Amino acid sequence: MAMSDRDDLTTQLLSPRASDEPQTILTVRDDDSDSDSDSDSDSSDPTTDQPALRKNGNHHHHRKHGRNSHSHNNDSTDDSSSLNSCNPFEFIGSTGLSVPGTTAVDPFQNETPRVDGVYEVMKIVVCLPIALVRLVFFGLCLAVGYVATRLALQGWKDTQNPMPKWRCRIMWVTRICARLILFSFGYQWIRRKGKPARREVAPIVVSNHVSYIEPIFYFYELFATIVASESHDSIPFVGTIIRAMQVIYVNRFSPSSRRHAVKEIQKRASFDSFPRVLLFPEGTTTNGKFFISFQLGAFIPGYPIQPVIVRYPHVHFDQSWGTISLAKLMFRMFTQFHNFMEVEYLPVVMPPDRQKQNVIHFAEKTSHAMATALNVVQTSHSYGDLMLLMRASELKQVCSFMVNTNGCYENPRMYMVEMARIESFFHISSLEAIDFLDKFLSMNPDPSGRISFDDFLGILQLKACAFSEEIFGFLDVEKNGSITFKQFLFGSAHVMKQPLFQQACELAFAKCDVEGTNYCSEQELADIIRPTIPDLNEDEVA
Repeated sequence: MAMSDRDDLTTQLLSPRASDEPQTILTVRDDDSDSDSDSDSDSSDPTTDQPALRKNGNHHHHRKHGRNSHSHNNDSTDDSSSLNSCNPFEFIGSTGLSVPGTTAVDPFQNETPRVDGVYEVMKIVVCLPIALVRLVFFGLCLAVGYVATRLALQGWKDTQNPMPKWRCRIMWVTRICARLILFSFGYQWIRRKGKPARREVAPIVVSNHVSYIEPIFYFYELFATIVASESHDSIPFVGTIIRAMQVIYVNRFSPSSRRHAVKEIQKRASFDSFPRVLLFPEGTTTNGKFFISFQLGAFIPGYPIQPVIVRYPHVHFDQSWGTISLAKLMFRMFTQFHNFMEVEYLPVVMPPDRQKQNVIHFAEKTSHAMATALNVVQTSHSYGDLMLLMRASELKQVCSFMVNTNGCYENPRMYMVEMARIESFFHISSLEAIDFLDKFLSMNPDPSGRISFDDFLGILQLKACAFSEEIFGFLDVEKNGSITFKQFLFGSAHVMKQPLFQQACELAFAKCDVEGTNYCSEQELADIIRPTIPDLNEDEVA
């Protein structure tokens, strides 16, 4: 669904520097002095409030150089203390790295990914004939609904305006078919609490998202306009039905698409002739035990919102989609005697101020009301965390994803970092986080999801020296000789966010480009790097 403009993926991480602002000075020291007083005197430039960029050839010579391997047991306490206390990025404004602890929750984990227990096995065996009947009934209902929808859409080209009433009456056939499809999945009855508010009172409805069942239910119950991914349009049969709902398509990775979606939500909500708009602000399905961060598309227009919560009480079969396949989830639903579902309509939430609304406060107020009604915990996870998890699984490098006796993954959380917090603090998008994950996984993390100093150097093609140890020590906030993906991502984003980062990159390149040709030769690079990273051979420079 759509997000606010502040989350625009095209937004620059660093603002350009005004020409009248104090400029950073690069001080190059050619002497061999190694006194502490000289080092201290060069820590900043007295003519500017900004720290000086410094390249001191002997700056690190008082530390241990050229270690061939890194000891995680810290052979020397003094050496470890020295490395840990040094901040190699202080010269660009960093005051040190702080990384929040890893959360112990997984909002996407299905509780019953496998069939366990004699009762469940016997129930599936008994229900197999019923499942075949249900499957045929499901196919028949889907076919009838598809034909009715094609008839309702026949010759209709003015899709930017509300669907004519006679076409909506034909769509009632499809809506009845939707309810029969729920029946085929085992939802013979659905418990409801509360009532939908009138469309003119709350033109926007938001709901938690646990399974593919909710869109089917809301199609039958509310016949609302939904906000969905553009990929849904290509789904056989279902894509046609979605188009009849006058869906608002959005590409969550396109800023222009998100802005367009917000405008469409505002347009549909402002005219009572349009159906109400339904959004799932979490942006993906969860296991229903936690509430992840809300995207803001539903709240930016500033209209009253009615929250709706869905529960799936269960004992043997968790109906949440999670990370299991759609085919497996459908099979399990077909082989249950009955699947429980509860829908509760909550009181309408009014925007804080229609003239100058606080969008974030509006979203937090709504999510708090829904989380309280569900009695669940709110986290800073987002769809980006699911992307990271799926990416790690695709690369088959998640070594600790071992199945335990309960059929659950032993540690499915190691690459989830609560992306909503990352995006808020550092403006790092989910796609950028995946790039960092690819780099991290290429370092060959151990089963606990950590990488060692040697692996860190190997993939980044750094040489073991005091300076590279300081970089690793900066990321190793726990000071245990290894770093996690969360530390790697936080540290990388932290450095990129520093006010002098861009200038440091430009000045470093300008120093290497001795002849002013806008490129750096191999020899120029070697001459610049060798004073800080000694004993580089030609292959290492290359």
